[in-house]
Formats: sequence, C-alpha cells, structure tokens
Amino acid sequence: MNALLLALAMAIDHNVGIAATPQFTFKNVPPPARDDAAAKASLTLIAGTLDGGSAELNALTDGALPTDEDQPVRNVFFKAATWGGRVRIDLGRAIDIAQINTYSWHSDSRAPQLYKVFAADESDPNFNPAPSTRLDPAKCGWKLIAFVDTRPKDEDDWGGQYAVSIRDSSGTLGKYRYLLFDLFETESDDPWGNTFYSEVDVIRR
Repeated sequence: MNALLLALAMAIDHNVGIAATPQFTFKNVPPPARDDAAAKASLTLIAGTLDGGSAELNALTDGALPTDEDQPVRNVFFKAATWGGRVRIDLGRAIDIAQINTYSWHSDSRAPQLYKVFAADESDPNFNPAPSTRLDPAKCGWKLIAFVDTRPKDEDDWGGQYAVSIRDSSGTLGKYRYLLFDLFETESDDPWGNTFYSEVDVIRR
C-alpha cells in the first residue's frame, strides 16, 4: 500500500432516517462550510457527462445544500447508465490542505460515495492538468490522496446522507493547487448508480 495512504485518518459518517436533515450534521465529520478554500475555486469537467437534471458543477462548492433526499437541482451527478466522470478543482494557488470533505444525499444507490481523489502542485515536469480516462493521473503529475468507498455491505442500507473527511495524522495533506476527483458509479445493475454529490469542502490548514 502507498505509504501516503497509511497516514490517512479518514472519517466516514452515514445518517439515515430522521438523522438525515438539511443541516448535514454528523458525528465525526463537520457540516459543510460556506467559506472554505474551495468556495471561490474554478471547477472543470475533465471527463464524463453530467445528467440533464444535474446542477452545474459550481453547486459542489457554493455551500447551498439540498433540503431533502431527492433534489437533483442541488446536487451534481453524472448521466444515467454511465461510469461517472472526472472533475478538477483549481484553488488558484497552492495552499496547505488540512481536510478534503465530501457530502452526498439520496434515498438509494445514488447516496454512497465511490471515488479517487488526486492532488497536484504543477511541480512535476510531466504534469497534465486534464488527464483523459485513458491516462492514470498518478503517472502524469498527480498524487493519489485517497480511495473512498462508503458503500455498506447490504444494498438495502445504501440510502441516506454520507459525509467523508480525508485527513492526515500529521495535520496536513500537503500543499496543492489542484484536486482531481475520479467519480465512479456505485453499481451497474440499473442506470441509477451515479451519486448525488451535494458539496465538496477543502479546508485550509
């Protein structure tokens, strides 16, 4: 296993029933922030196609949260029956990142989160800011930060709110300008496996 991953102190919370509220309150992960480092970031779709009912990419960082479990206009999700997609977040300059927090909410298979997140600071001479799906980001200037999979073993338990906080025991994930999210469908048994992502926060150290 990559030594970087061994230092991670990842927190995952799952709210169901009455615990899933518009306030997105969790036991181990802070609620979404409106003034985090990603609030004014530029977002770019690198691969994949957003669903026609999805919000625009900036909904991931605008701090405006869904108020119920099936509110497409407040969530970002990919086209039905597709594998997912890649989204790049440009923070404008390299900053010292303490946490990367992601949030989702749906009643079924569109609730769990399944993704890889990479980071880059442009220092690698082979840096490619927009790697296609044919390219492994780790081989073109990106560093794998974490692989996230919040799917419960029993699919009957998949619905609800999910929150993930990616942290490191040292207090910092590193200094980076770019984050690349490789977002995957949670299942392919039906067309509805692409997660409703409600918010992405980047917390400065």
